[in-house]
Order: sequence, then C-alpha cells, then structure tokens
Amino acid sequence: GVTRLLLTRIPFFKEIIVSSFSCDSCSWSNTEIQSAGRIQEQGVRYTLAVASRQDMNREVVKTDCASARIPELDFEIPAFSQKGVLTTIEGIIDRAVAGLEQDQPARRVMDKEVARKIDEFIGKLRQLKEVNSPFTFILDDPSGNSFVENPHAPQRDEALVVTHYRRSPQQSAMLGLEGEEVDAKPPDAAEDLRDEVLQFNTNCPECNAPASTNMKLVQIPHFKEVIIMATNCDSCGHRTNEVKSGGAIEPQGTRITLRITDPSDMTRDILKSETCSVEIPELEFELGMGALGGKFTTLEGLLEDIRDLVEKNPFTLGDSSTPSRTGKLQEFLGKLQDVKGKTKAHFIMDDPAGNSYLQNVYAPEEDPELRVQRYERTFEQNEELGLNDMKTEGYETEAALGR
Repeated sequence: GVTRLLLTRIPFFKEIIVSSFSCDSCSWSNTEIQSAGRIQEQGVRYTLAVASRQDMNREVVKTDCASARIPELDFEIPAFSQKGVLTTIEGIIDRAVAGLEQDQPARRVMDKEVARKIDEFIGKLRQLKEVNSPFTFILDDPSGNSFVENPHAPQRDEALVVTHYRRSPQQSAMLGLEGEEVDAKPPDAAEDLRDEVLQFNTNCPECNAPASTNMKLVQIPHFKEVIIMATNCDSCGHRTNEVKSGGAIEPQGTRITLRITDPSDMTRDILKSETCSVEIPELEFELGMGALGGKFTTLEGLLEDIRDLVEKNPFTLGDSSTPSRTGKLQEFLGKLQDVKGKTKAHFIMDDPAGNSYLQNVYAPEEDPELRVQRYERTFEQNEELGLNDMKTEGYETEAALGR
C-alpha cells in the first residue's frame, strides 16, 4: 500500500502530521494524526478550582502526553491514553464517561460486580458536570504544550494556578528526549571560566539543524555571578538566550520595587531568575515564576517579552476569541505600551530565592526610585524551592544514628 504524510497546522493549537494509508488490493484504509510541535523547555501544570457551571465551559488544549486528574474522585486520565484534543472541561469528562461505558455491556455479562462499581463511578462523573460541590481539575503536561483558558486574561485568574517545572529524567525519557551528559571536570584544572566563552554543539529547537550554544560566566556589578547561555542557528536564524544563577539561594527573599517615572528607566539592566515573579499593580498584571525563564535584559526588553507572551495566548486570538476578550487584550497592550514612556507605574520583582537584580543607576549611592526589601520566606516558598527537606549539616550523624 501507500502511506501519505501531510504537515499542517491547526490555528491557535499546534502543528500536526496527518498520515493516511490505503491498500489497492483489499481497499483497507487508515488515517492517524501525530503531533509535530516542538517540546517546550519546561513542563506545565494547571490547577483549576471548578466552582460553577461557567468553569465547565473553559477551553482546554490537552496534548497526547498530558495527564488529567480530579483528586476528589481519585480519578486520573494517564498520559498517552487519549489523542490530543481541543475541548472544554465538560468535554474531557464526557470523553472519560464514553470511554468507561464502551465495554460495560460485556462487563455486565462477565463480571457484574465490576460493572456495578463502574456504573457508580460514571454516575459520580456525571454529577461533577452539575457542579453541586466544588472540585479540582489538574492538567499536567511534561511537554509544556497544554493550556487551560483564563477568561479574565490578561488579568490574573484566582481560580487557576499555573506552575512551570523542570522535567524529571523519567518524563524526558517518556517524551523521547535524551538526558544531557555532563562531563566531569578534573579537580586540578586551572581553567579560568570568567575569561573564556565555552561552546558546545546542540540541535536547534526550531528546525533541529546542528547549532552551537555559547556559555559565559559574567560578574554583574554590585550583585553576583551569573551564567549566560545563548544559542544561534545559522540554518533558520533562530536565536535564544537563558540566564542561570551562578550562586546559591540567598538566606532571604528579595522584593524589588521600581517607580517608573522617566523613559530612561527602560534602559535599566534586569536579571530575572526562574524563581522570580513580576507584578505591575497599575495594570492589574502579575506574571508567575518560571513563565519566561531566566532573563538578563533591560526593562524594555522584559516588557516586550511580556507583550509577546500575552499575544501568544491561543484563547485570545482569531476564531478562539470573543469581541469582549479581544477588546480587553488590546486595551491591556495599549496600557503596557504607555508604561514605556507616558504612564508612571510601579514595576515589582519578587524572588523568594533572592537571585534577581534590577540596576541602580545611582550606584553606589541609593536610588530614590528603587526600593529593595529583604523578607523571610514562608514555609510554602521554601517547599517550592525544595529547601524544607534539604539538610547540609549534621546529616552524617543522623544517618549513623538511624543505622
């Protein structure tokens, strides 16, 4: 037979490969769809508190490798058990009900007890659609390509928590990604990394052509050392950069508040770590930690990245949007543009790890428009940074006593 492949794009969703097989001898044919989109740098987890019927109508993009859970029912749709789909919360529940009902007639004959329990569970799933009591919907996608609609965009949605995380080796293997092998550096090597740009070969994340990544250790004045990594692709022109902290987590968190009063403030250097969140109170805008990754740029460059992030929301563009939602988005983008030179606003960076930095143009004197506050981290913030279970002193004694 003959297999035909077609690469196409679903608007505001992702690229897919449509494969079609046909046999002229027996006239058998088959059609399948596979994802062709690139895997994001971080996985994403959406936690939605469903409290009303309106929440059931939220649009959801669920990829093949995403898992969906409802803890209240101890119910989970495992990864790779369903094809990727663009649907709603109610649609995901309906698909689960249809899947459970598919083999019920045979179960009622073979094992009545199991069929009865599944019928009871199907009844519980159907009751969820009435939202008689609130429940939690969790969508976890290691590839980072799933979405849950925020109807209040670009404002923050109090019912929706978006968490970006690094994939575990098991999740990377599940996605077919090879683990990075780091060669151990000889302990007696006298190489000074501060004066050298390290280069290693990699593949372009856009076109998969051979490319090179440059890495440099940089000392930021009046702050600390950071590692800047930049990838350039000569084939498609794709360029990307990422910043990693070169130091340890600080004893206290840092909250930096800048009052933007002049267009010259847009040229201030900014180091935004992966654990830093950004807030602009005048625009009612808040960007959670991990959304843009680590950035070493200017204030104007970071605002441009925020603008690009908001514009890429698949639920606010084209056929997926409503006039009211599009109007709110354009109004927000206009206000964000005004912050660059017309409107006075406050720019707040909150980093529990204390590894973010905003340039003081009056250094070493104090900046009248810049305020840096140190604070004690909460238990939840230490838990998110993995510090509560970390013990670096006295652990040998405890291990010996445990034996």
